[in-house]
Amino acid sequence: MPKDYNRTLRVGEQVRRELSLLIQQEIKDPRIGMVSISEVEVTVDMAHAKVFITILDNNKDRASETVRVLNNAAKFLRHQLAKRVVLRITPSLHFYYDHSVQRGTDLSELIDRAVTEDRIHKD
Repeated sequence: MPKDYNRTLRVGEQVRRELSLLIQQEIKDPRIGMVSISEVEVTVDMAHAKVFITILDNNKDRASETVRVLNNAAKFLRHQLAKRVVLRITPSLHFYYDHSVQRGTDLSELIDRAVTEDRIHKD
C-alpha cells in the first residue's frame, strides 16, 4: 500500500507541473488570468485528479469563472497531458478553487490588526 501512495504523490506532482505549462501555453482564453496550480490530488486508481488552483486576482466572481472555463477545457487538457506524460491511465481532471491562500491572507491581516490594537491599548 505505501508504494501506491508514493506513486499517487509522484503522479500528482508530475501532472501539476505539466498542467501548469499547458494552461500557460495552450489555453488562450482571456477569461483565464494568472493561474497557479497549488496541488493535484490523484486517486489511487489514477482515474481522477482534483486540481486545486489559485488566481492572482482575489475577485470571487473571477475565480469561479476561471474554474468554470478550466473545467470546460478539462478534456482538451487531459488529451494534451496524455501526450506529455506516459501513464497507462490519464486521469480525468476536475478543477477547484483553493481557498487556503485567501484564508491565509485573511488570517494574517487579522493577526496584524490584533497586534496593532494591542499596542495601542498598552500605550
